Amino acid sequence: MATTVDSSVRRRRVDSRKTETERADSREEHGEDNSEDTGKDKKTPESVQAGTYWLTRIVLLRSVAFIYFVAFSVAYNQNKQLIGERGLMPCKNYLNSVKRYVGGKIGMAAFTYTPSILWLLDWSDMDANLDGLALVGMGLSAFVLVMGMANMVIMFTLWVIYHSLVNVGQLWYSFGWESQLLETGFLAIFLCPAWTLSQVPRRCPPSLVSIWTFRWLIVRIMLGAGLIKIRGDKCWRDLTCMDYHYETQPVPNPMSYYMHRSPWWFHRFETLSNHLIELIFPFFTFLGRRMCIVNGAVQILFQVVLIVSGNLSFLNWLTIVPSLACFDDASLAFLFHSRGGAKKAVLEIQSEDAAGRTPKPTKGMLIRRVVNISLGVLIGCLSVPVVMNLISSKQVMNTSFDPLRIVNTYGAFGSITKERTEVIFQGTLSQDPKDPEALWEEYQFLCKPGDVYRRPCLISPYHYRLDWLMWFAAFQTYEQSEWVIHIAGRLLSNDTTVLSLLHHNPFQDRPAPRWVRGEHFRYKFSQPGSSSAAEGKWWLRKRIGAYFPPLDLEGLRGYFQSRSWPHPLLQRSRS
Repeated sequence: MATTVDSSVRRRRVDSRKTETERADSREEHGEDNSEDTGKDKKTPESVQAGTYWLTRIVLLRSVAFIYFVAFSVAYNQNKQLIGERGLMPCKNYLNSVKRYVGGKIGMAAFTYTPSILWLLDWSDMDANLDGLALVGMGLSAFVLVMGMANMVIMFTLWVIYHSLVNVGQLWYSFGWESQLLETGFLAIFLCPAWTLSQVPRRCPPSLVSIWTFRWLIVRIMLGAGLIKIRGDKCWRDLTCMDYHYETQPVPNPMSYYMHRSPWWFHRFETLSNHLIELIFPFFTFLGRRMCIVNGAVQILFQVVLIVSGNLSFLNWLTIVPSLACFDDASLAFLFHSRGGAKKAVLEIQSEDAAGRTPKPTKGMLIRRVVNISLGVLIGCLSVPVVMNLISSKQVMNTSFDPLRIVNTYGAFGSITKERTEVIFQGTLSQDPKDPEALWEEYQFLCKPGDVYRRPCLISPYHYRLDWLMWFAAFQTYEQSEWVIHIAGRLLSNDTTVLSLLHHNPFQDRPAPRWVRGEHFRYKFSQPGSSSAAEGKWWLRKRIGAYFPPLDLEGLRGYFQSRSWPHPLLQRSRS
């Protein structure tokens, strides 16, 4: 009897399960929702899975936009003084010289020689043109930075505008990070959909080709920097370069003062670590997901250390950008709110892909695949001379092999200056510059060392272009840096354009100086805890000699005319 009852119960359980299954199948056939019965299968995963790059794209776009915003801010604040109508090197003069060189016409030859949309604008007010381009760049980059989304049109526009400024910027835009930003910006164009504005555009997934172009960029940047050091200054090979770097770098910050006084063994450790990070870790990129992430993390940490220890413009911030491509969605998910739209959308996409419900490729998606493959081929072809340069014993750094600067060579501090020298501008109201009683008063730049009591500035990622160029001028002669004399002439007339690039004008609200000279000094950090430091001195300095002799406006007339520089207007009242 018990056996009969058990057998009956088992049959009812099987029939019950069968009925539920049949009921579910019936719902599916009639298109009804089956979520109650298969809730486990349809539930969206709680954590982002590895192997996709939707969130990576958002982080990359915001990072590129941040750098663009800084770069265009620098341009807006300094272009008029440097390359504007009354700038030290007017870009209108440069464009006219290019126009003459290519035959006197603004055609394809002019655009090829100097790619810039300034060719198409009215030159009657070049300052307005420069400001307009910078403001458009700031506006577009701010939009991408805040919204975390962009399309190819926006990113292409940013690239073209900055390209237009760099190509007419002459000496003031001759830094390696300008080309690096243009290459990074070019790659960012292909991260985005053509027209759509969405953080997670479902029909435009991030291309692996695009991600790998960023990874290839960080590999080349680091290998270029590492190889130029090994092949360059002997101090990189005997591990002593960091004994000098913090004190002699272009624009030190307050941390540089303290890091310079680190123990000798710490400087050896820093130099050896530099070699490992620049020459060994980049190859981790090709060793699978985990090792690629390790390289990305190490590179970002390395750049953060450099940011903390000096004012190297936006170079280190920019170098962080391609390092971010080493991370996928799973490793960057912590940056996004758990209930945020982007993260939620990525979870839903991954759930759909896992269930085999990937959207059928449209014509536009197929075209985009062709574009992505073409990008990979283009970068590969343009990388050939760059790789040949890397393996060459005559390696050059910060060079472009194509006029659009799409793939470039990079490197920094191949040689280290062992002592710091500075050019100090001084002016006097004295009639006779040789009078021992003449009072010479010093001009102070915005950031570079001058007044020994002045604390080193902290401005990164912002960039004072004139201060950087003055660092180069200090270990050259004024004959090699003629623009230094141009500055002296402007100071003699109390020119407000050039004075806006300085921190302190000793002749503010006074007659302009009768004479201006350049003095050459050797600078050293004071010793923490010493009597000099107790007096408030950050620097100690010793005069080397004259950098250029005392000059007056009349004496500069012929010098300015021979170089087609407008002679400074006499904006002072004689006493």
